[in-house]
Amino acid sequence: MKKIILIAFSFLLFLNSFSQGTMKTRKWRKTEKDSLLKAQTLFQEENYLLALPIFEKIEQNHPKELYLKYVVGIAGLYRSDVHQKSLEYLLIVYEKNKKAAGIRYDLARAYHYNYKFDEALLMLEEFLKDKKLTEKEKKDAQQLIEYCNNGKTLVATPVDAKIENIGDILNTVGSEYVPVVSSDESVIIYTYTGDQSVGGLQNGYNQADSFGIYYEDVFISHKEGSNWVTPSGIGTNINTNAHDAAIAISNDGQKLFIFKDDSYDGGDIYISSLDSTDWSSPERLKGEVNTAAWEGSASLSADEKTLYFSSERPGGYGGRDLYKATLMADGSWGNSKNLGPKINSVRDDDAPFIHPDSRTLIYSSQSLNSMGSYDIFITEYNPADSSWSTPKNLGYPINTPDDDRYFVLSTDGNRGYYASGKSGGFGLHDIYVVDMPDDFIEPNVLMVKGNTTLDEKPIETFVQIEMTDNNNNVLHRSFSTNASLGNYLVNLEPGHDYKLIYKLNGFPDQIRTLNAKTLTGYSEKVFNVNFSTKVDTVKIDSTALAKVDTTKNTGVNIPDVGNFAKEGLEFKVQIAAYNLPKNYKYDHLKGLGNVDKLVLQDGITRFTIGGSFNTLNDAIAHKNKVRAAGQTDAFVTAIYQGKRVYLEDLEKIGLIPAQPK
Repeated sequence: MKKIILIAFSFLLFLNSFSQGTMKTRKWRKTEKDSLLKAQTLFQEENYLLALPIFEKIEQNHPKELYLKYVVGIAGLYRSDVHQKSLEYLLIVYEKNKKAAGIRYDLARAYHYNYKFDEALLMLEEFLKDKKLTEKEKKDAQQLIEYCNNGKTLVATPVDAKIENIGDILNTVGSEYVPVVSSDESVIIYTYTGDQSVGGLQNGYNQADSFGIYYEDVFISHKEGSNWVTPSGIGTNINTNAHDAAIAISNDGQKLFIFKDDSYDGGDIYISSLDSTDWSSPERLKGEVNTAAWEGSASLSADEKTLYFSSERPGGYGGRDLYKATLMADGSWGNSKNLGPKINSVRDDDAPFIHPDSRTLIYSSQSLNSMGSYDIFITEYNPADSSWSTPKNLGYPINTPDDDRYFVLSTDGNRGYYASGKSGGFGLHDIYVVDMPDDFIEPNVLMVKGNTTLDEKPIETFVQIEMTDNNNNVLHRSFSTNASLGNYLVNLEPGHDYKLIYKLNGFPDQIRTLNAKTLTGYSEKVFNVNFSTKVDTVKIDSTALAKVDTTKNTGVNIPDVGNFAKEGLEFKVQIAAYNLPKNYKYDHLKGLGNVDKLVLQDGITRFTIGGSFNTLNDAIAHKNKVRAAGQTDAFVTAIYQGKRVYLEDLEKIGLIPAQPK
């Protein structure tokens, strides 16, 4: 009761200082008095987003009350879809009461948010004439001057980026923000607040409260074709009555990083793993990432050996700095290091995103080059001297005068995903997609993905995959498929020859080789691997074909089929296959025939060399020459009437003689 009386007394003092003790409304309904007191309490506690809708509702019934326009204008500065209204209301207040507390600085902020940089600068000039300003007020005004000048430059030189709302399948009247996307863009996970949040409206003690807020939950959606399906909460293992926020996802979409605040410190980073189709209960990261200070943003490198994160721990260059940690042998994170003064500024730096190329780092900063609070910047790592390039502002319209954070970039570098509260959306914050400029980056990444099956059906356990350097057999990485779906994805650096060994208990290993030594830019490679309980069939375009010319353990009698020819049946020597081929080079195969592009019904572009062959033996002979020239993963594929076919299919339809079993 004493606290309520104190707040009410402070409220009256505030009104007196603002309106000279006069209010046009003489009688207030009890519900209005209660709401006004609640809103004022929230306002004084700087909970502007909670106070705003209460003030707005009261102001609609009392449009002549200057004070209500003032508090709506101030609170609206903290919600980007209300910035225009804030400017209109604060201008009304300024015209009628130029002595309102801080009105010139707040009006300058409103001008700044509305891209009226010159007007903001004039208002700040007037504000700084006040000799009673504190050092903090002077510092804040000088920072806003920097933002306005940067904004004038950036808006005058916009980048060629197209920004579109991702649509109402994902976005609602609530808030959707911090989108994280799997490397192949098939899964999107984000943080949500709204009427679907677990627990509904709650106060700070997780109790139901009609004046409360919706707590954060994690939502997920998958892409079917080119469309996102209706999202849903990610599950009770992750979503609770408290705040649960998604902050990062591994390239393969199997590991999810969560921010949780357990009230014992500023908040920590947790990890959850995809177990079949369910996400595990998040576990606090082990090692040197989490401290007694706030740690709340993260990004995992493509090889999953380095974690980039933001922290407010002491010893940095600003209030919030970017760090990286290394995965240790015991699974913990150690050797945490600050990324240094070239990236970290004297202000806050946050929201790191390390691209799958393992060199491009995108993050948000309040540095001197920002046009307003956090802007998104990009820098590139040089492994030759372990240095980062000078960070570059992504420019307008990607960056705005408001906060711009949590930006992630597609593996091919063509699309960005981020959230904004700009006007014209579906709710408080929406997720947007950015078509990046053509010359933004040229990522050097080879995405290898596929699906594993048993007799062409899903496997109820995982397949272990070992990836080695094909030249020296050094293990590059070991990982497993999703135990229920059978899919896998890994991003690699081109310039090496790789061998993938697929292991399933009770079955012979399957091997795929990948010649990526001559690749540059971004490419995709798909390896779908089927384990079979049938031992009497040989797929003509599988690695088993490499053994056909030896007649060893294949069940195929080469003299019977090797010289067999049929109208409409042709054989080709394949040297590569990509979903999105870029800059494929084959200089080492000069003299072995023309390299042709073959696009079949599956949409994959295949590179073949030497033209078509009428018989399997002729194709095998040319394949051996191609392999001898260094293309060790070359193999023979069969085409019948424009479709790729298997050996057993040719037998079934009578195109080649049936083989003895």
